[in-house]
Amino acid sequence: GNAKVWLVLAVIFNLLILFIFKYLNFAISNIDRIFGDIIPQTNIVLPIGISFFTFQAMSYVVDVYRGTVRVQKNPFYVALYISFFPQLIAGPIVRYSTIEKQIKERYVTFDDFSEGVRRFLIGLSKKVILANNFAVIADQAFATSDGGNLSVAFAWLGSIAYSLQIFFDFSAYSDMAIGLGRMFGFHFLENFDYPYISRSASEFWRRWHISLGVWFRDYVYIPLGGSRVKNKALLVRNLFVVWLLTGVWHGANWTFIFWGLGYFILITVEKVFDIPGRFKNSFARIAYGVFTFLCVNTGWVLFRADSISQAGNYLKAMIGLNGNGLLDNLATQYFCENWIFFIVGILYSVRLFKYMRERIEDNRKLVGKIEWLGMFVYLSLFVLSVSYLVMGAYNPFIYFNF
Repeated sequence: GNAKVWLVLAVIFNLLILFIFKYLNFAISNIDRIFGDIIPQTNIVLPIGISFFTFQAMSYVVDVYRGTVRVQKNPFYVALYISFFPQLIAGPIVRYSTIEKQIKERYVTFDDFSEGVRRFLIGLSKKVILANNFAVIADQAFATSDGGNLSVAFAWLGSIAYSLQIFFDFSAYSDMAIGLGRMFGFHFLENFDYPYISRSASEFWRRWHISLGVWFRDYVYIPLGGSRVKNKALLVRNLFVVWLLTGVWHGANWTFIFWGLGYFILITVEKVFDIPGRFKNSFARIAYGVFTFLCVNTGWVLFRADSISQAGNYLKAMIGLNGNGLLDNLATQYFCENWIFFIVGILYSVRLFKYMRERIEDNRKLVGKIEWLGMFVYLSLFVLSVSYLVMGAYNPFIYFNF
């Protein structure tokens, strides 16, 4: 009765805030395009991280309604949860159940604090050293594309640079948030699990921005019936709703909507025809994994582009349909200047450094011998990161827009 009314009102209130600040101008521009300039654009400024804190607020209300968490009677505790500064700006989306007990009772140990510092330094160096350098290449490639002079090689170099930029940019924010939280005694769930080694689009989204995928699964996909629906038409409908909303969540632009619908097509085909399950030999699985990465990389071009037409021009340049050359001086110059970043970025993306760290930790004798080396590495990363910041290196923020 009353509980359901309050739930609906709370969800509508949060969605209304999101719509007014994030989507109103987009809606007005589309109305104006159809009917002429009948409504002026507003001067509303997008608050930083609005998609993250509104989704957290909605998840709290829904979980209380479902009875999976208890009502928090102290409004300051609820405010702390929704506006918790380490992850307020760029996620991950933290569920109230994850930190319900930690808000009242938590213990900050030396091990927790030092692990938090280590994790924060990893995030800082991923953002400042890797993501920012990939950003320079990606931005140059997209700017060159606008001029119509983008070679095939530079188009691919730019798209792979952006794939690495967005991964190191966003996973860096999550690392820093998890690390800062750990310093204060909060244990957040992981948000990335080496997504570029995925063998299917479905697996990619189990590894990429995990907190968003889980949010849509628990609050949209499963309530609609999930995968356990009676017929495939309902499954397709459920997937369509989730991926349309996933696209819309990322931004008020048709590029994001089409990007989300691209994943809808890929994942629907995978689920309806059980594609990854059909591959019995490892060669077929690896080949489909390569195909998956090419789809993801193509998707990021759409994600990065300012408009559908810009994305179309860029994708045409990648396959040489713009009358463009195969290789140019820009591609050679940017690759020669940045090859070391590409090698480090790719090796990190395929889990090599994590594998090496786990092997070292498994060998107790080795741990004692090279503990000082680890401290030296993290200190060096910190000094290098600060040096880049002091030098005023290019420092764009992708996920602050969401």
